[in-house]
Amino acid sequence: MRFSRMATMAVVVVVGAGGCAGRAPAPVAVVQAQDRYMDCPAILIEVQANNKRLQELASEEGWKTAQNVGAGVAGLFIWPLWFGMDFQGTAGKEAAAIQSRQQYLAVLAEQRHCGEPEQKKKKVTAAAPPTKPTQHEEAAPTQAQAQ
Repeated sequence: MRFSRMATMAVVVVVGAGGCAGRAPAPVAVVQAQDRYMDCPAILIEVQANNKRLQELASEEGWKTAQNVGAGVAGLFIWPLWFGMDFQGTAGKEAAAIQSRQQYLAVLAEQRHCGEPEQKKKKVTAAAPPTKPTQHEEAAPTQAQAQ
């Protein structure tokens, strides 16, 4: 009876520790509903926010690696610690999703001609209709006509 009680307690502790092993990944969607309404400044702001999040995920991934190494080594002496190791790779999966989003935003920025001078954007987005020559231009012969 005493053995089954201890075994039950050990299982409860192991399952409880396993639940604390890490968080589930929540990757960002590559294409989002608001993308069609984004202008160049909005794209730039999101790219900067994504860069900051990538730095945070890199730090988290380093911390999780150190935690897993520590739990692995300590698990040689106290085996239930192995159940506390994080094998989900949450930070890596989220970072990969953000990098895919960043690539999509780069294509979107290129399509919207972000980063180009204003004059060039206006030429690309709205071509001016041809204008009629003024009376002065009609009267003045060009060099090609004079020769």
